[in-house]
Amino acid sequence: MNGWSKRLTDWPPFVRELAGTLSVHAQYILHGNVRDRFLVPPKPSSLPLVDVLWEALRPDGYLALIRYDPVHGFTAHAEAEQGVAARLLGTGVIGSAPSMDALRKHLTAVAQGPARMALVIDYASRLLVSPAHINQDEHDFFRFALKLAEQATPQLGGPAERQAALFNPLIWLVDGERDLPAWLMASGPRVRTIGVALPGLDERARTSRMLAVDLGLLDAPAGSDGARAMEQFARQTDGMRTRDLHEIVRLARDRGMGATELPDAVRIYKLGFEDNLWHRGELRRRIQEGESWLHERVRGQRRAVLKTLDILKRAALGLSGAQATAPGTRPRGVLFFAGPTGVGKTELAKAVAELVFGEADSFLRFDMSEFSAEHAADRLIGAPPGYVGFEAGGELTSAVRRMPFRVILFDEIEKAHPQVLDKFLQILEDGRLTDGQGMTTHFSECVLVFTSNLGIRREDPRTGERVRTVDESMEPEEVRETVLDTINQHFTDKLNRPELLNRFGDNIVVFDFISATVAAQIFDGQLDNIIRRVSEQHRVTVDLTSRARDDLRELCPFSPQNGGRGIGNALESAFINPLARELFDRDAAPGGTLRILGVDGGDPVTLRVESP
Repeated sequence: MNGWSKRLTDWPPFVRELAGTLSVHAQYILHGNVRDRFLVPPKPSSLPLVDVLWEALRPDGYLALIRYDPVHGFTAHAEAEQGVAARLLGTGVIGSAPSMDALRKHLTAVAQGPARMALVIDYASRLLVSPAHINQDEHDFFRFALKLAEQATPQLGGPAERQAALFNPLIWLVDGERDLPAWLMASGPRVRTIGVALPGLDERARTSRMLAVDLGLLDAPAGSDGARAMEQFARQTDGMRTRDLHEIVRLARDRGMGATELPDAVRIYKLGFEDNLWHRGELRRRIQEGESWLHERVRGQRRAVLKTLDILKRAALGLSGAQATAPGTRPRGVLFFAGPTGVGKTELAKAVAELVFGEADSFLRFDMSEFSAEHAADRLIGAPPGYVGFEAGGELTSAVRRMPFRVILFDEIEKAHPQVLDKFLQILEDGRLTDGQGMTTHFSECVLVFTSNLGIRREDPRTGERVRTVDESMEPEEVRETVLDTINQHFTDKLNRPELLNRFGDNIVVFDFISATVAAQIFDGQLDNIIRRVSEQHRVTVDLTSRARDDLRELCPFSPQNGGRGIGNALESAFINPLARELFDRDAAPGGTLRILGVDGGDPVTLRVESP
């Protein structure tokens, strides 16, 4: 192991890679997590990236680290000898923002200068408008930079014990790997591209131990509540920067929170919401009292309702995904509703939103038949930079950022394009998505509901016709087994996405066919809804005789294939349309009564109304 590698053993990987290759590379492009803070030994301290670079370069005899950015121009970031940067660049350069033409001269002065120095070109992504469509001036500048890399020569220097021929590196800091012209980034051995990764669990754990000082846990023994809280904090911040950990602890300290309250601080920092709707006192009462209400709202689906309530109770207690390493990042609840059409899958999802969050506005629905094209994922998370719709953001990500506490329904999931399914996989696993604008959306407070009609019909291989796979004559267990086998085959064999199926786990609920008894209850409930709506909106009482109700039942026959939705469609034609006609033509006054004696079929359907 040579000198530099021994010295930098515990340093971030990107630093070791850069410092270990200074003898062969003249320029470096650092991309990714370049705005973070990084732990450096011996006593762990957290420093910005440019400070870390200086601490790594200085022992090899570098006399100055010069920094350039498009706003402030040149600054002497750090110097081992006072004024060495100014002497190299010339009078008046430090503190100025020269033109692009003048910038070329100063790049040359550093790269070919007699003193060992490094130049960091910060915010390099902002030096050009679009890396895919650069103008002539931009092209000339980066072509010059490439030629400078090819012509640069390493110079002997450094302390006596580590004399080596090293380049004076130009270090470009960019946000994304493709933010500079592709031909520069892939130009050959003199330009090296290095990714700066987000901190892993080990680095976050070391950072959390260092930050424990701010929370009064300097000497918290291993296994204590404080130590365990900081360990959990490190796991909860998966996908976040070290800088974010600093800010979260500062937020907790400013609000007088202790270590055990860090999960709330993480939520506030990520979502921007101080009030956690899942922790409201009345939520437990609503869920406890909601069983009878849900059974009334979604009739004939006792098993589905009980399974849904179990998941809501688990979500309210914060135990969703408790078996995972970082459970706090996953969605609060995940449900997969399968089964025949018109049996209450969508209705149960809406009811969950109303039960948990107290309002239907927290319900968000996406029809996956609209997301069958390859580019459809852009609608969810936003188009990439440079594409139409980039500025608008994604429909899904934007909505969840506005209100993180939601029930989100993805209807008929089997119709979505595989690339859309990959986004769902990321949400289910990590609880977050990064949109086309680089903004991260967190789904940790959402309940996700997926619905599917898989297993109800199949395509006959001989005729190509859609034929029924299950029907109401089959036993419920047989229906469930057939539907579950079809779902498993669809995700595993057809889509080759078994990992997505695994994320749903035991949360797949197969709804039963609606029986004739349940259909009669749904009919009465929907009929009462119509009468109540007329009373509330127009203050007109609609009085149906028993004969009129019987007439409507005959005009609205129940079909197990169409379920409750078929009953609603029939009622719309057989009752709502003629009722609206009567109210409109009679100009019914508030406070009046419309007594319906019977309903006559035909085209159109007519009502027999008692004369005033």
